[in-house]
Amino acid sequence: MASIPLGLQQRDVIGLAETGSGKTAAFLLPLLNYITRLPPITGDNIEDGPYAVVMAPTRELAQQIEHEIVKFARYLGIKVVSIVGGKSIDEQALKIRQGCEVMIATPGRLIDCLERQYVVLNQCNYVVLDEADRMIDMGFEPQILTVLDAMPSTNFKPGNEDEELDEKKIYRTTYMFSATMPPGVERLARKYLRNPVVVTTSTAGKATHLISQHVILVKESQKMVKLQELLDQLGDQTVIVFVNTRKTADFISDRKANYRLTTLHGGKSKDQRDFVLEDLRNKRYNILVATDLAGRGIDIPDLAHVINYDMAPDIETYTHRIGRTGRAGKKGIATTLLTLQDSHVFYDLKQMLIQSKSPVPPELSRHEASKCKPGSFPDRPPRRNNMFMLLRSWKISICCL
Repeated sequence: MASIPLGLQQRDVIGLAETGSGKTAAFLLPLLNYITRLPPITGDNIEDGPYAVVMAPTRELAQQIEHEIVKFARYLGIKVVSIVGGKSIDEQALKIRQGCEVMIATPGRLIDCLERQYVVLNQCNYVVLDEADRMIDMGFEPQILTVLDAMPSTNFKPGNEDEELDEKKIYRTTYMFSATMPPGVERLARKYLRNPVVVTTSTAGKATHLISQHVILVKESQKMVKLQELLDQLGDQTVIVFVNTRKTADFISDRKANYRLTTLHGGKSKDQRDFVLEDLRNKRYNILVATDLAGRGIDIPDLAHVINYDMAPDIETYTHRIGRTGRAGKKGIATTLLTLQDSHVFYDLKQMLIQSKSPVPPELSRHEASKCKPGSFPDRPPRRNNMFMLLRSWKISICCL
């Protein structure tokens, strides 16, 4: 609601919102409206490339965006092409040569196509960076800069907001959507966005209030038994179980017993990943054990529950994981199996639970690691006590001699 009117005015937008809040529609509808005002891609302009580029961090997210855009674009005669890793670049080059108005890409594959001159961006004046923080985290900042620099540089809006725009000129419109705003995203925004409007629907990095969060402190040896108890209680509901490693995913899969369970991790091929997600959406399986490959952007309808078998390495990853549920106005549940080995995130997790008014387990609340942020230090004891201990240690040393 906040972003679409701005997009229709071709304003640059930075969107900071909780996961599952409709960011795809927020940039998709203004983008299609913009393209409908331009001439179709034909033999006269096909060699100048697409009108719009959407960049996403993973091929799963890129293909999901393609799926959503095509729902609308097919009625408007707008052609959409996705170029991602894991598929034949030559086949993708053929689709590009046939022309498209919208290109959805992962940064690495788009760079490959630019370097091989399969694609040019001479008339690309609409740019969307989806999950910008994730792309920065994955080290794609240089590739993003290269792509943006390959677009016409004469179409930037004036830096002075009061200066009137030329109605006959097409200016570049840039949308940047993210759940958090790390320094790398801020650098991109300062360089490529002109007087952007920042749309914030919630605290950046905060989980939606529709997710009920539960944390259970267990021993490492108890996790598998506890997971089985949770799965038995959920019955046929759709669940994602997050783990930190491929090895753990396979370990759980080997003990799947009578569960309709499948796995998703980096060890699977592109086609295998696509089949897994499709089978989950079609209810062939109802339990997905996944690494953080499924932590962002993946939308599974009616996903009722997220279980962190392994606690995420940081609170941002945790936020995105649990954001797979509680989407599009629906309520969801997130349960985390926490161990003492996860103490580096105790403080941040405790703060998030308090902010979301979720119950904080007494063991977590009392733990020393939850009382101060990692890297900070509690108040030092008085200097005289340190001196006393030093003198005492000297005395012990002398006695030993």
